Formats: sequence, C-alpha cells, structure tokens
Amino acid sequence: MSEDRSTNSQGSKSWLDRLTQAFSDEPRDRDELMTVLNNAVESQVLDSEVLAIIEGAMEVADMQVRDIMIPRPQMVVIDSTLTPQQFLPEMIAASHSRFPVIGESPDEVIGILLAKDLLPYILKGGIDRFKIQDTLRPAAFVPESKRLNILLSEFRATRNHMAIVVDEYGGISGLITIEDVLEQIVGEIEDEFDADDEDAPIKQIEDNAYIVKALTEIDDFNEFFNSHLDDVEFDTIGGIITQHFGHLPQRDETVDLEGFSFKVMNADNRRIRLLQVSRLQRID
Repeated sequence: MSEDRSTNSQGSKSWLDRLTQAFSDEPRDRDELMTVLNNAVESQVLDSEVLAIIEGAMEVADMQVRDIMIPRPQMVVIDSTLTPQQFLPEMIAASHSRFPVIGESPDEVIGILLAKDLLPYILKGGIDRFKIQDTLRPAAFVPESKRLNILLSEFRATRNHMAIVVDEYGGISGLITIEDVLEQIVGEIEDEFDADDEDAPIKQIEDNAYIVKALTEIDDFNEFFNSHLDDVEFDTIGGIITQHFGHLPQRDETVDLEGFSFKVMNADNRRIRLLQVSRLQRID
C-alpha cells in the first residue's frame, strides 16, 4: 500500500514539476505565451484540444460582432402579419429555435419568436387562436463593433441566446447567437439536424407539400420527383424558377411548371432561397 502511495506521489510530483517547468519563464507577450503553450503540448502537459480552445478564447477577445454575424440577407425572419399556416413551413425548413419577427419594415424587429412557444397551440389544436404579438420575447440589440468576449458575458448574464446586430445608423445589419460565439472558441458545434440539412435539400412537410432549397441541383430534383425539368440553361432549381417568373420574385409568389406548383417561401434582393413545391392535380 505504501509503495502504491509512493508511486502516485512521484507521478503527481512529476506532473507538477513538468507543469512548473513549462511556465518557469513568465511570457512577456502573446507570442511567447503561445510558445510556452505549444511546448506544454509537446511535453504532454496540455492536450492539443485544450490548446485549441485556449487559442480560440484568445482570438475571441480580439474579434468583433461584425466578424462572425449572420448577414441580413441570410437571416430567416417572420413577418408579424403572417398566420402560422403561412410561416410554419419556413420555420420547419430552417430548423432554428429562434426567429426575429419584423413589423412594417425589415428594419423593425419587434421581438423574437421561440419555436417552442407554438407547441402548446399545435398540440391542443388551437393554432388558429395563436397571436404572434402575445408570444414575442424581447429582442436584444448590439452594435457591430461590440467585442465577442463582452457579448458572451452579456449573453450569460441576461440568458439571451440571440442578438440583433445594428449598424451605425440604427439599421439591421445581421444577427448573432451564443452558438456563433462559442464556435469561435471550441470549433463548430453540430447537432443532429446539421448532417440532414446538408444531405436533404428537399424535405416533405405534408402529403403533397415539400420544402426545397433553391440551390438544389435540377438533376437531384428530377431524381427525387421523377420529373423532367430541363437542366441545359440552369444548374439549380432556383435558377430555372427565376427564369419562369421573369423577375426576381418576392415571398408568396407562385408559378406552375411541368406539373408542379412552386411558391416562394424565402427570398432576398439577390436570389430565391426556399421554395414550397406541390404536384398539380391532374384533371383527366
């Protein structure tokens, strides 16, 4: 027993000695600190993954919100004038848990809608009684210039998970989530839906209703639906649909093509992002 204790004591002493030796010369700047930390990894005092986290934390202190925010054109927002039947397909396709809600203009974010707040209405069959204004959570606003380490502290203190980013004129320039900040420290955080999003550009939401990403290749669309859309001029479903509209369409615009109805669910001022697709009923 005494030998085991002696062995453990020597092992602990050896580990402490190595750690003390690694930091025996106090670093004077960040470069010297990184040299010490890299030496600690080589000496197996630190794990390489721990070093990566330390590096990420140091980088976050130098970064600003504008460096990692989701730009405004890529934001998935809910129009406060829409009914749940109108915005639910887009929520399902996005697979997010929080959505900014806009008022009369895209620059007027009136609150945050949590997807879980819809569940009681859906489960009890009372979705028609849902009023978006009654369930909104307050939105947090931050400037583009705020440092990420300060924002992370604010997220922890307020328990907010999302903030709307505003520019120097008060306009909406994007959004940022606590996950975005944490990923800068620990690396990309994937959940069970991430892989599916990459591999499933087409999602069925009802018997005859599908959410299709506009960047879905026409060949993949044809294979999924056993259709024959022409892929000579365009590679993606968004390209061929935009051509048939004859202009860049807005939300809720529809067009019929080759036995399908295409409804725009999400678009910005540059391109279509999401489509709702259904087969047209054949009349014999």
